[in-house]
Amino acid sequence: MTTSRPFLLLIVAPLAFTAVIGAVIFGNQALSANKVDDEIRQAIAAELATSASVELTQLQEVQYGYGVCGLYQTAESDKGLASFFYDTTNHRLILDVNSRAYTANCGLSSVC
Repeated sequence: MTTSRPFLLLIVAPLAFTAVIGAVIFGNQALSANKVDDEIRQAIAAELATSASVELTQLQEVQYGYGVCGLYQTAESDKGLASFFYDTTNHRLILDVNSRAYTANCGLSSVC
């Protein structure tokens, strides 16, 4: 019985601790991504003054995760997809594709 105690302390305990820490870190990041998507949906609905659901597609993190570019479409719209930029640090939404903030973050030069 005394020979199995070092195995538990030296092998099993660190592996279990590492697995728990990994689950906490990656689980938190997954929840954080969903939270940002919900913030973007709410900001678009508020900007357009609509209660219809908003579908997000082609999301791309820019500026090392400080912004998100993508396309959206509301359920009541028949015009197709429209572009947006969302600043995650200031919680600011840009729907104007000709604005400086959009072209600086979501233009072709920032993707390449």
